[in-house]
Amino acid sequence: MSNAAFGAADPIRRTFEIEDPTNLYFIHPISARLVPVFARYGISPNTVSFIGMGCGILAGLAYHFYNHTACAILGFALMLAWHVMDGADGQLARLTKSYSELGKVLDGICDYVTFTAVYVGLALAMAHFMGGWAWVLVACSGAAHAVQSAAYEMQRQDYNFWGWGRASAALPKLDAKPHGLTGWLHHFYARLQLWSAGGAAEFHEAFAAVLAARPEQEPGLRAAYRESFAPVIRRWGVLCANYRTLGLFIAALIKLPALYFVFEILGFSAILYVLLQAQKAHYRSFLARITV
Repeated sequence: MSNAAFGAADPIRRTFEIEDPTNLYFIHPISARLVPVFARYGISPNTVSFIGMGCGILAGLAYHFYNHTACAILGFALMLAWHVMDGADGQLARLTKSYSELGKVLDGICDYVTFTAVYVGLALAMAHFMGGWAWVLVACSGAAHAVQSAAYEMQRQDYNFWGWGRASAALPKLDAKPHGLTGWLHHFYARLQLWSAGGAAEFHEAFAAVLAARPEQEPGLRAAYRESFAPVIRRWGVLCANYRTLGLFIAALIKLPALYFVFEILGFSAILYVLLQAQKAHYRSFLARITV
């Protein structure tokens, strides 16, 4: 693969053509207004991530009292604040060119801490009438969430790397020994992504070989990738965190949070399976078209 694949500049905002409408028209415009303020006062992307995580932890506390409608609304508002911070930290990193392996890992950790806090807060409340089964339900839901989210983020990273050649979207070299705790965590998450996004590793190898063999056609091949895969990646938006946040809020409002966890285990997992099968077919179709 040519060096150009690793030299493309990253835009401050996320890639609009694959962005979910809830991010494109609501969350990220708010984030974008905050980013210059953070930059002006020298606030680092990692600090923004921690602010978001703090909002997520407070959301978990609020949702513990979901039987009070005001607390459910407060929990939802705090999770929206986390979404805004989650959008701002990446934009700030790209604006200040301060993205790093630590930042990637921290961003993922803050996401998981937020949902863990909310899930634990709800589990503690549900345990009063469900007993230990509340913890079993929430644990299974959390495991399903981790796999679904890893697969979704893998598709987005792939698009930015293969479609635009953005170095920040590259996976770590999994055959190399990672350095330090953040390196190990980054490797572990990358392996989870590849495992959860069946067929991705094979596609990576095949498309990289095509790009290496035909360097003079690289811009056209990447453009063909974007044209082919952008509509497909947009469909994966149903697995983004925004709809989980909305689902949690609705379930808390109607006082049946267990319904959300059941849907995450069964509903979102079924959606993931359908998306993966469609993605595998699209990989084969695209490779067949460009290797004729």
